[in-house]
Amino acid sequence: MKSVSRRKVVIVGAGAVGATFAFALAQSGLADEIVLVDNNEKLAQGQVLDL
Repeated sequence: MKSVSRRKVVIVGAGAVGATFAFALAQSGLADEIVLVDNNEKLAQGQVLDL
């Protein structure tokens, strides 16, 4: 049986750099799942909506 591996990336910091990196990573297709973490929950949620 073939196992399926998933690539999950966690980015700490949803500021300009973290959000830009998350966007570039999403466009590249290198990660199956991207998690954006920040102390400011509303900022992280807003950045995710922009992706």
